[in-house]
Amino acid sequence: MEIDSIYNLVKKAEKNLLFGSPIKIGKYATHSHIEKISTIDAYLNSQHISGLKDSLNREKPFFNIVLMAAYTWFKATDIDRKHIKFKPGNSAQRIKAMLATILLRNWMIKNNFGKWLNKWGYKLACYGSCVSKFVEKGKKLFPDIISWDRMICDTVDFDGNIKVEKLYFTPAQLRKQPYDQEQVEAVIKSFEQGRESRKNLEGEDIDIKSEFIGVYEAHGELPLFYLTNKEKDISVYVQQMHVIFVEGGKKKDKVEITLYSGREGKDPYYLSHLIESEGRTLSVGGVESLFDSQWMVNHSSKQVKDQLDLASKILTQTSDPQFLGRNITTEVETGQVLIHKEGQPLTQVNTQSHDIPQIIEFLTQWKQLAREISGANEAITGATMPSGTPYRLGAMLSSESHDLFNIMLENKGLHLEEILRIYVLPHFKKTLKNSDEVIALLEGEELEAFDNLTLPARLESELRSRLMQGRIPNREELMTAIDEQNSSLGSLRALKPSAQKDMTWADYFKDFDVEAMDIEITGENKDKQAIYQALNDIFQTLMTADPERLQDPNVKRVFNRLLDEIGPGIISPLQLSGVTPKATMPEEATGGGLEPKAPVKVETPASKLVKARI
Repeated sequence: MEIDSIYNLVKKAEKNLLFGSPIKIGKYATHSHIEKISTIDAYLNSQHISGLKDSLNREKPFFNIVLMAAYTWFKATDIDRKHIKFKPGNSAQRIKAMLATILLRNWMIKNNFGKWLNKWGYKLACYGSCVSKFVEKGKKLFPDIISWDRMICDTVDFDGNIKVEKLYFTPAQLRKQPYDQEQVEAVIKSFEQGRESRKNLEGEDIDIKSEFIGVYEAHGELPLFYLTNKEKDISVYVQQMHVIFVEGGKKKDKVEITLYSGREGKDPYYLSHLIESEGRTLSVGGVESLFDSQWMVNHSSKQVKDQLDLASKILTQTSDPQFLGRNITTEVETGQVLIHKEGQPLTQVNTQSHDIPQIIEFLTQWKQLAREISGANEAITGATMPSGTPYRLGAMLSSESHDLFNIMLENKGLHLEEILRIYVLPHFKKTLKNSDEVIALLEGEELEAFDNLTLPARLESELRSRLMQGRIPNREELMTAIDEQNSSLGSLRALKPSAQKDMTWADYFKDFDVEAMDIEITGENKDKQAIYQALNDIFQTLMTADPERLQDPNVKRVFNRLLDEIGPGIISPLQLSGVTPKATMPEEATGGGLEPKAPVKVETPASKLVKARI
């Protein structure tokens, strides 16, 4: 059975992408992958795809409306590191879920994951789809965003076919890559004979520098034959990577060199979408959704500019031949008398525009349509609403506009959760083998929750320290010492897996499967309205019911069951501090002289744990 070489396979994929026919999405709809990417790049850089000047060599203005849509989509679907949390499956693992979240955030800081999140979000907002790449080198994971301008892939089925990235290196950079150095020198020798500049996918020069070597990095499930060169392995498919250099078109001039080839554990590329489009790899983003609006706004702006340019000119007409070839705007002095023949007067041509208001109204309609399509109205972009707009109308517009972005945000969250499980968490688990102290910066409820959850252990440590000094403290002294420590630390907390020197974070999390945990990012896996209603009911119960009734075992059982139904991580009984109700006088006390009842201390699970430790 004859099979294409890896060189021919890569070059065919490139040829199909560049010169293949647009794909048919339906009877009338077509999609040209390269054309869409080129148009998006042009519009993002305020460039016309038809050139800078018209047929009369007049400059064409670019009235950019797509940038605001891209920025709005980027802002409205933003995900930060703080939004990523582990959600415990049960209350027993609540502390470990919080500590795992803190450790993951610290890992993200060290690995510049926040920069990747921002680049990923902006690329999704502009193009609708984004290709991410995750490469593990040594003890670090390198997340990257791949430009569509150097990605060779199937425009219909991204995951089902080979993926090729076009890379450019200087000779010095190529020598630093983990490739076969003998083959690297062969490539550099071939390169010296015919230098080339960096190019885009369509073969156009990116710049004028001619010191870069272009190589292809291919990934995919391919026949094992490409690695073993054995015919029996043609029908065996494995995930593999190849880095090749191909130069020349004719057989006698062609140079084909493999710099690297080998198996790999998983595909490093991941395709994500804001809203996936059926039948195409590149979905519709903020820029493509406004292609027609941008074209019509530019067209109308050009019409207004041409009319204003004409109106600013002084044109005259006459049938007197003595004025032939004379320019009265540059050759006539102020106050000069022009003499013409009788019956052949010199008159000014009327260049005043008559339909600019209609053109501007037409332009405004297209701008309004663009805002409706992209959801970038004044209420969400932060611009001032038109005078007289009711507040409730503005709030309603903002809410409705955010509904579209909430769908996009949920899709981003689902993609990010999959990225974390496939690429990030396996590498993150390797970093847990150390026992380094971690400094955590907590805010708001996280700070309070962390202090409440770790209070028993901290009290035990403080008690042990006092006993070693020969002092027997009471509970109030220990609580005062803990409060002083909290106030001095502010929002910073130092974390260690254990007081034992040989215990690592991996030992601490040995019974906590990080990869099996629910990952909370955008809240799409819970009913927010139901949670809000439940929390509101709980609040009303606590505000109106007699606090002493919480000591009733049946009431406490119902209350704790309600918290469990809401789900771990929303609110914990440990976060409920003890409540001391005011002393009350029974009705009989007004005339019977009875003693008032003593204040009742409501014990929560947190206070019970504290007493147990002390």
